[in-house]
Amino acid sequence: MKLLIANLVLFATSSLLAQQAPNMPMTSVPDFLKFPSNIQMGEAAGVAVNSKGHVFVFNRGQHPLMEFDAKGNFIRSIDEGLYGFVFPHFVRVDADDNIWAIDGGSGVVIKMDPNGKVLMLLGRRPEPSEAGQPIPLSNELFNRPTDVAFDAAGDIFVADGYGNSRIVKYDKNGKFVKTWGQRGVRPGEFNLPHSIAIDSNGLVYVADRENYRIQIFDTDGKFIKQWNDLGSPWTLCLTQGPKQTLYVADGYQNRLFKVDLDGNILGAYGETGRQLGQFINTHGLSCNADGELFVAETRNWRVQKLVPKK
Repeated sequence: MKLLIANLVLFATSSLLAQQAPNMPMTSVPDFLKFPSNIQMGEAAGVAVNSKGHVFVFNRGQHPLMEFDAKGNFIRSIDEGLYGFVFPHFVRVDADDNIWAIDGGSGVVIKMDPNGKVLMLLGRRPEPSEAGQPIPLSNELFNRPTDVAFDAAGDIFVADGYGNSRIVKYDKNGKFVKTWGQRGVRPGEFNLPHSIAIDSNGLVYVADRENYRIQIFDTDGKFIKQWNDLGSPWTLCLTQGPKQTLYVADGYQNRLFKVDLDGNILGAYGETGRQLGQFINTHGLSCNADGELFVAETRNWRVQKLVPKK
């Protein structure tokens, strides 16, 4: 009951402050992604863009992981015969254009090279005999992981979100380093760490979704501060370059926020709906230094490309 009351207070406070954000002028590109006639998309859970501008979409359809070129033309389905994704959650691309797929259903994080060859697996897919059994808390097992991020040294940070409410850190070779967090409302605790991002100064931003806040840590897990005025943060994206900007998607209010790294809201965009520029469950988010955004929606089964109005 105390957790419920605390969340209701956080929701009311964050919603009021978020509604006061200035408008962010954006335009949604019509029919950006172009599919072959025999391929459709399911719930769009994740989206990522590599250095060539290629767009990777992780969805809950028959072709879970698809690649498109910078103009939205279909290139390939990467997952053919790969693994058998159970419940795609997020996809990320690292500094070397490696593709990272976070499959919450099978409890694994898969690293692939740009050609789709598997390079690393974190976590383990449960055996059929283990179905429905509690997953023990372990350094090597996840319980419905949600996202992954990387620091400048190449260390790997996994948001082990739905079941374990913690962050797990590995070195660049996949060796376990440490873990922090547990379910709760105090600083350093989480109620569904749904997304994670790391800036160029080594600060770790965790979207603490059901606590309606973003918590910020150093890469050793030391709590620095938190922001409570961005609604319910479902997903995060940091631009690259000398002056980074954080974009935050609130999947309940279906709004996007542009934030500087001091936590100041620079702009907001979007509302609930099915038309262009509207969203239902803004689940995945990718961004670039030009201010372009790619938004994956689970309930509208699509990815929108947003560009700044000139």
